[in-house]
Amino acid sequence: MIIFKIIIIDMEKDWIDYVVALSNTLTPLLVLALTGVGWHIKNNVEKNTDLELKNLERIKELEDKLHVDRIETYNLLLEPFIIMFTSDAIFNSDPKYKGKTKDQLSIGRMLSVDYRKIAFKLSLVADDSVIRAYNALMQHAYSYNKMKDNSPEHVLVQTSVWISLLSEMLLAIRKSMGNASTELDNWEMIEWFMSDSAEMKDLYLSTQTK
Repeated sequence: MIIFKIIIIDMEKDWIDYVVALSNTLTPLLVLALTGVGWHIKNNVEKNTDLELKNLERIKELEDKLHVDRIETYNLLLEPFIIMFTSDAIFNSDPKYKGKTKDQLSIGRMLSVDYRKIAFKLSLVADDSVIRAYNALMQHAYSYNKMKDNSPEHVLVQTSVWISLLSEMLLAIRKSMGNASTELDNWEMIEWFMSDSAEMKDLYLSTQTK
Protein backbone atom coordinates (compact mmCIF):
# COMPACT_ATOMS: atom_id res chain seq x y z
CA MET A 1 0.00 0.00 0.00
CA ILE A 2 2.82 2.31 0.93
CA ILE A 3 4.63 1.44 -2.29
CA PHE A 4 1.45 2.19 -4.27
CA LYS A 5 1.13 5.59 -2.62
CA ILE A 6 4.76 6.34 -3.40
CA ILE A 7 4.19 5.43 -7.03
CA ILE A 8 1.12 7.72 -7.18
CA ILE A 9 3.05 10.57 -5.58
CA ASP A 10 5.89 10.07 -8.05
CA MET A 11 3.39 10.08 -10.92
CA GLU A 12 1.78 13.27 -9.65
CA LYS A 13 5.21 14.85 -9.28
CA ASP A 14 6.16 13.79 -12.80
CA TRP A 15 2.87 15.24 -14.14
CA ILE A 16 3.41 18.52 -12.33
CA ASP A 17 6.97 18.69 -13.60
CA TYR A 18 5.69 18.00 -17.09
CA VAL A 19 3.08 20.75 -16.86
CA VAL A 20 5.63 23.20 -15.47
CA ALA A 21 8.11 22.32 -18.18
CA LEU A 22 5.42 22.62 -20.85
CA SER A 23 4.26 25.98 -19.50
CA ASN A 24 7.85 27.22 -19.39
CA THR A 25 8.18 26.24 -23.03
CA LEU A 26 4.83 27.57 -24.23
CA THR A 27 4.84 30.86 -22.31
CA PRO A 28 7.60 32.53 -24.41
CA LEU A 29 5.97 31.20 -27.57
CA LEU A 30 2.58 32.52 -26.46
CA VAL A 31 4.08 35.89 -25.55
CA LEU A 32 5.83 36.01 -28.92
CA ALA A 33 2.60 35.11 -30.75
CA LEU A 34 0.59 37.71 -28.84
CA THR A 35 3.29 40.29 -29.50
CA GLY A 36 3.13 39.50 -33.21
CA VAL A 37 -0.66 39.73 -33.25
CA GLY A 38 -0.52 43.00 -31.31
CA TRP A 39 2.04 44.44 -33.72
CA HIS A 40 -0.06 43.35 -36.69
CA ILE A 41 -3.19 44.96 -35.24
CA LYS A 42 -1.27 48.13 -34.32
CA ASN A 43 0.23 48.29 -37.81
CA ASN A 44 -3.18 47.88 -39.45
CA VAL A 45 -4.71 50.53 -37.19
CA GLU A 46 -1.90 52.95 -38.02
CA LYS A 47 -2.27 52.24 -41.74
CA ASN A 48 -6.04 52.75 -41.57
CA THR A 49 -5.55 55.95 -39.57
CA ASP A 50 -3.03 57.27 -42.10
CA LEU A 51 -5.38 56.35 -44.94
CA GLU A 52 -8.30 58.12 -43.25
CA LEU A 53 -6.17 61.21 -42.65
CA LYS A 54 -5.08 61.24 -46.29
CA ASN A 55 -8.69 60.84 -47.41
CA LEU A 56 -9.76 63.70 -45.14
CA GLU A 57 -6.94 65.88 -46.46
CA ARG A 58 -7.95 65.03 -50.03
CA ILE A 59 -11.61 65.81 -49.30
CA LYS A 60 -10.58 69.12 -47.68
CA GLU A 61 -8.41 69.93 -50.71
CA LEU A 62 -11.29 69.22 -53.10
CA GLU A 63 -13.71 71.25 -50.96
CA ASP A 64 -11.29 74.20 -50.96
CA LYS A 65 -10.93 73.98 -54.73
CA LEU A 66 -14.70 73.78 -55.14
CA HIS A 67 -15.04 76.82 -52.87
CA VAL A 68 -12.62 78.78 -55.07
CA ASP A 69 -14.43 77.63 -58.22
CA ARG A 70 -17.74 78.75 -56.77
CA ILE A 71 -16.42 82.20 -55.89
CA GLU A 72 -15.01 82.66 -59.40
CA THR A 73 -18.23 81.42 -61.02
CA TYR A 74 -20.45 83.58 -58.80
CA ASN A 75 -18.36 86.68 -59.54
CA LEU A 76 -18.55 86.12 -63.29
CA LEU A 77 -22.26 85.33 -63.11
CA LEU A 78 -23.06 88.46 -61.11
CA GLU A 79 -20.90 90.84 -63.15
CA PRO A 80 -23.70 91.89 -65.57
CA PHE A 81 -26.06 92.50 -62.64
CA ILE A 82 -23.45 94.61 -60.85
CA ILE A 83 -23.04 96.78 -63.95
CA MET A 84 -26.79 96.98 -64.43
CA PHE A 85 -27.30 98.39 -60.93
CA THR A 86 -24.35 100.77 -61.09
CA SER A 87 -25.50 104.37 -61.31
CA ASP A 88 -24.90 106.17 -64.60
CA ALA A 89 -22.68 108.73 -62.89
CA ILE A 90 -20.36 106.09 -61.43
CA PHE A 91 -20.39 104.03 -64.62
CA ASN A 92 -19.50 106.98 -66.85
CA SER A 93 -16.71 108.09 -64.52
CA ASP A 94 -14.94 104.72 -64.66
CA PRO A 95 -12.23 104.82 -67.38
CA LYS A 96 -12.48 101.05 -67.76
CA TYR A 97 -15.93 101.47 -69.31
CA LYS A 98 -15.09 104.44 -71.55
CA GLY A 99 -16.85 104.18 -74.91
CA LYS A 100 -19.14 101.41 -73.73
CA THR A 101 -22.75 101.38 -72.59
CA LYS A 102 -24.32 99.64 -69.63
CA ASP A 103 -26.54 97.61 -71.94
CA GLN A 104 -23.51 96.31 -73.82
CA LEU A 105 -21.82 95.16 -70.64
CA SER A 106 -24.91 93.83 -68.88
CA ILE A 107 -27.60 92.55 -71.24
CA GLY A 108 -25.09 92.06 -74.05
CA ARG A 109 -22.87 90.08 -71.71
CA MET A 110 -25.75 87.87 -70.58
CA LEU A 111 -26.55 86.99 -74.20
CA SER A 112 -22.97 85.99 -75.03
CA VAL A 113 -21.62 82.47 -75.49
CA ASP A 114 -19.08 83.02 -72.71
CA TYR A 115 -21.86 83.84 -70.27
CA ARG A 116 -23.65 80.64 -71.29
CA LYS A 117 -20.48 78.75 -70.40
CA ILE A 118 -20.50 80.39 -66.98
CA ALA A 119 -24.11 79.35 -66.48
CA PHE A 120 -23.23 75.78 -67.42
CA LYS A 121 -20.40 75.80 -64.91
CA LEU A 122 -22.79 77.17 -62.31
CA SER A 123 -25.03 74.15 -62.81
CA LEU A 124 -22.06 71.90 -62.03
CA VAL A 125 -20.43 73.57 -59.01
CA ALA A 126 -23.15 75.61 -57.28
CA ASP A 127 -25.39 74.51 -54.43
CA ASP A 128 -28.89 73.31 -55.30
CA SER A 129 -30.47 76.42 -53.79
CA VAL A 130 -28.32 78.72 -55.94
CA ILE A 131 -29.16 76.82 -59.12
CA ARG A 132 -32.89 76.91 -58.32
CA ALA A 133 -32.73 80.64 -57.60
CA TYR A 134 -30.88 81.29 -60.86
CA ASN A 135 -33.37 79.12 -62.77
CA ALA A 136 -36.28 81.11 -61.33
CA LEU A 137 -34.58 84.39 -62.26
CA MET A 138 -33.93 83.33 -65.83
CA GLN A 139 -37.39 81.80 -66.30
CA HIS A 140 -38.90 85.13 -65.26
CA ALA A 141 -36.67 86.89 -67.79
CA TYR A 142 -37.83 84.53 -70.54
CA SER A 143 -41.50 84.98 -69.66
CA TYR A 144 -41.07 88.75 -69.40
CA ASN A 145 -39.83 88.87 -73.00
CA LYS A 146 -43.06 87.21 -74.12
CA MET A 147 -45.32 89.70 -72.35
CA LYS A 148 -47.23 92.13 -74.53
CA ASP A 149 -48.16 94.61 -71.81
CA ASN A 150 -45.50 97.31 -71.98
CA SER A 151 -47.30 99.85 -69.82
CA PRO A 152 -45.10 101.63 -67.27
CA GLU A 153 -47.12 100.18 -64.40
CA HIS A 154 -46.73 96.60 -65.64
CA VAL A 155 -43.02 97.06 -66.35
CA LEU A 156 -42.51 98.41 -62.83
CA VAL A 157 -44.32 95.44 -61.27
CA GLN A 158 -42.30 92.95 -63.31
CA THR A 159 -39.13 94.80 -62.35
CA SER A 160 -40.00 94.36 -58.67
CA VAL A 161 -40.49 90.62 -59.26
CA TRP A 162 -37.17 90.43 -61.08
CA ILE A 163 -35.39 92.27 -58.26
CA SER A 164 -36.97 89.95 -55.70
CA LEU A 165 -35.70 86.90 -57.61
CA LEU A 166 -32.25 88.44 -57.91
CA SER A 167 -32.16 89.10 -54.17
CA GLU A 168 -33.19 85.47 -53.54
CA MET A 169 -30.25 84.32 -55.63
CA LEU A 170 -27.86 86.60 -53.75
CA LEU A 171 -29.11 85.21 -50.45
CA ALA A 172 -28.71 81.64 -51.72
CA ILE A 173 -25.12 82.44 -52.74
CA ARG A 174 -24.41 83.96 -49.32
CA LYS A 175 -25.68 80.81 -47.59
CA SER A 176 -23.70 78.54 -49.89
CA MET A 177 -20.48 80.36 -49.00
CA GLY A 178 -20.64 79.34 -45.34
CA ASN A 179 -23.34 81.63 -43.94
CA ALA A 180 -26.15 79.08 -43.75
CA SER A 181 -27.41 80.50 -40.45
CA THR A 182 -27.61 84.12 -41.66
CA GLU A 183 -30.55 86.11 -40.32
CA LEU A 184 -30.67 88.46 -43.32
CA ASP A 185 -33.64 88.20 -45.63
CA ASN A 186 -33.42 88.50 -49.40
CA TRP A 187 -34.38 92.19 -49.51
CA GLU A 188 -31.62 93.09 -47.07
CA MET A 189 -29.15 91.67 -49.57
CA ILE A 190 -29.84 94.51 -52.02
CA GLU A 191 -30.49 97.49 -49.73
CA TRP A 192 -26.88 98.67 -49.94
CA PHE A 193 -26.96 99.27 -53.73
CA MET A 194 -30.62 100.24 -54.30
CA SER A 195 -31.95 103.54 -53.00
CA ASP A 196 -35.53 102.49 -53.75
CA SER A 197 -35.33 98.92 -52.42
CA ALA A 198 -38.06 99.60 -49.84
CA GLU A 199 -40.44 100.83 -52.56
CA MET A 200 -39.63 97.83 -54.76
CA LYS A 201 -40.24 95.49 -51.82
CA ASP A 202 -43.61 97.07 -51.01
CA LEU A 203 -44.65 96.92 -54.66
CA TYR A 204 -43.62 93.28 -54.95
CA LEU A 205 -45.42 92.27 -51.74
CA SER A 206 -48.57 94.10 -52.85
CA THR A 207 -48.69 92.04 -56.04
CA GLN A 208 -48.29 88.78 -54.11
CA THR A 209 -51.28 89.44 -51.85
CA LYS A 210 -53.73 89.95 -54.71
